[in-house]
Amino acid sequence: MNIAILTAAGSGTRMGQNIPKQFINVYDKPIIVYTMEAFQSHPSIDKIIVVCKEGWHEILKAYAEQFNITKLLDIVNGGENGQDSIRNGIVRAKEEFDDDDIILIHDGNRPLVTNDIISNNIAKCKEYGNAITAIPCVEVVCKSNDKISSKEHIDRDTLLRTQTPHAFKLGELYQAHMEALEKGITNCAATNALYIDLGKEIYFSSGSEKNLKITTMDDLDTFKALLNVKREEWMK
Repeated sequence: MNIAILTAAGSGTRMGQNIPKQFINVYDKPIIVYTMEAFQSHPSIDKIIVVCKEGWHEILKAYAEQFNITKLLDIVNGGENGQDSIRNGIVRAKEEFDDDDIILIHDGNRPLVTNDIISNNIAKCKEYGNAITAIPCVEVVCKSNDKISSKEHIDRDTLLRTQTPHAFKLGELYQAHMEALEKGITNCAATNALYIDLGKEIYFSSGSEKNLKITTMDDLDTFKALLNVKREEWMK
């Protein structure tokens, strides 16, 4: 089975809004619903678990019913940080699924993930044991200690920008998170970083520039523009 764990427990302080960013409405639909719909519509995804900010569970359940998200298995509380939240979702999945089942961890505020991205993530995980969605780095990247000036750049041909989903076998993923706790690794923003900190090798699957993560108002404007482009294409 293939199970999506969607992280939607952030407060969205960088958006400067009164509600979490994943619940901001865009054309009468919350961002998190767009994300759930992407996994709901994928034929290889069997179930969805959402890690949600406390106090928003009933609202999310209502949205899931309204928009016919039938694959939603459960909603669990977020933790003190991203690593805690992801682990909470993994622990819930461990209660329900087998160690060889594939878990896809995905940002709830990354709503434009496509069927192709999800399919490639699953395929690469089956081939290599894990898969991290990534895209090439096309900008020149400078290293700076003070964010004011730099005398060093990094060869962009050696760099990849990671996105989500991240796919792992459930048993190995659970053990990695437990090992991280034992070793005092407690604040990794993403499981790909946790794997690297544990000395594990990660593998890459194909992402897209359009698979953006909505964290700022500029991102929200880009999301709206991309949705409008999709609507125009449909109209043709």
